[in-house]
Amino acid sequence: MPEKNQSMPHTSSLQISDAANSPFTVKVHYQLSEDSLIDYALKHEGAQQADNGALSVRTGAFTGRSPKDRFIVLDDITKDKVWWGEINKSFKSADFNKLYKKMLLHIQSKTLFARDVYACADPRYKTSIRVLTEYAWSNLFVRNMFIQPDEDALKSFSYEWLVLNVPSFKADPVKDNTRQKNFTIINFTQKVILIGGSGYTGEIKKSIFSVLNFTLPTQHSVLPMHCSANSGKEGDSALFFGLSGTGKTTLSADPTRALIGDDEHGWTPDNKVFNFEGGCYAKVIKLSADKEPDIHAAIKKGALLENVVMDTNGKVDYFDDSITQNTRVSYPLHHIKNIKTPSIGDHTRHVFFLTADAFGVLPPISKLTPEQAAYHFISGYTAKVAGTEEGVVEPVPSFSACFGAPFMPLHPVRYADMLAEKMKVNEVDVWLINTGWTGGPYGKGHRIALPYTRAMIQAALSGALGPYEYKTYHIHSVFGVAQPRSCPGVPQSVLSPRQTWNDDEAYYKQAYKLAKTFRENFKTFETIASEDIISAAPKIS
Repeated sequence: MPEKNQSMPHTSSLQISDAANSPFTVKVHYQLSEDSLIDYALKHEGAQQADNGALSVRTGAFTGRSPKDRFIVLDDITKDKVWWGEINKSFKSADFNKLYKKMLLHIQSKTLFARDVYACADPRYKTSIRVLTEYAWSNLFVRNMFIQPDEDALKSFSYEWLVLNVPSFKADPVKDNTRQKNFTIINFTQKVILIGGSGYTGEIKKSIFSVLNFTLPTQHSVLPMHCSANSGKEGDSALFFGLSGTGKTTLSADPTRALIGDDEHGWTPDNKVFNFEGGCYAKVIKLSADKEPDIHAAIKKGALLENVVMDTNGKVDYFDDSITQNTRVSYPLHHIKNIKTPSIGDHTRHVFFLTADAFGVLPPISKLTPEQAAYHFISGYTAKVAGTEEGVVEPVPSFSACFGAPFMPLHPVRYADMLAEKMKVNEVDVWLINTGWTGGPYGKGHRIALPYTRAMIQAALSGALGPYEYKTYHIHSVFGVAQPRSCPGVPQSVLSPRQTWNDDEAYYKQAYKLAKTFRENFKTFETIASEDIISAAPKIS
């Protein structure tokens, strides 16, 4: 193999063995520079360059993840630990081995792009990964999103996990026992991830996230989290959990606090928080420089735009969703000015659960007990609004355990118990933040103003909301959470969702309706959750 830090395109060979130890020689372009990958994608892969310098590509038929086509191999490592079901679907070792060999045969006529990278900023948990991609732009994504070894580390690099990403390889569902032609399959015994049939780069990122969500808690007692994180001037860390559209990226981007990361983190036994990644993967639909200045400024040379619409001059129309609403950009962390280096925070003191409650019921901010925190963490609630999907004519509750169910191989209660324990040991405050509607449900009320939400978070971080007692908090009669009675910079009427409705009967009818969906959703977890956690459920009458 040539020098591993060589930046110009070159071809070398890698030896890969399948499950039967049969050797395969794979031709690769190894560890190409940013410029080389961009140049190759422009010349050979139909990529375009935006006027801001970013590379723009189409990911093909798939413009988002396909969670129903993600599998975990059932073996001695996983059989008694993975929470098997609709989310974590099992795959037979023999079927994996056959598919792996078919993929290796498929790429014999191709030259792939190889990149050696790390996951986990904390060196105690660093995981080495070799990623082989069919496309140069997919390799640029890997370069952006993972941690890059320096030249000395590359000379002696030894990978623990192998990711094989070949969108042109399509499975035969009948012969290969997949659900359809595309698939992502994780094998913990062989430490190999196969991704075929889909060019959506998020499959690469989330497959490694799934691996870490299994290995870190079972081997290192580290809590893996689908959250963003930032750090204050005193070194205190804050975590922001939330599903798509709840404001996770927006609210963690704070000019007074350094960004640790925007999506995937680990919480260590000694109360440190570290980023799994070396970059950011942000949605750009309706992106503007006014509302998201950091993300907008980060989209420059080296960034990878996915499925956006551009004019003939390379100007991106971020409001055009004709390809997909899931338009994306990946860029390395150093494209953001205010970042924590290294991506490790100390002294976690505050956790924020973000939800866009389209029912207009939940308070804009409320404080949770450890039991309530575990309950809401397991629930992972937000809401879909009318018009976002065909047939949705009123708010629809949406639950995703641990705010990231598709990536969590263990039972959600396992992660929730770890969170509750960390809250108690480290005296962490957990807050439920409603970034959704007030004054009525979607269609009648209005979205809570972003400046108010920012003010509430700042007040929580600074301690301005006061101690947890009756004179400073009101207990919500349905959800049992503690609503602050006052908050600097926020009108008192905004803090009480009931008051914003001006119709108590209609408000409580909606509140009990939402509470019932929480209870119904939680039935899945009642057999393993503790009585304390179950008792934190909202009232339904």
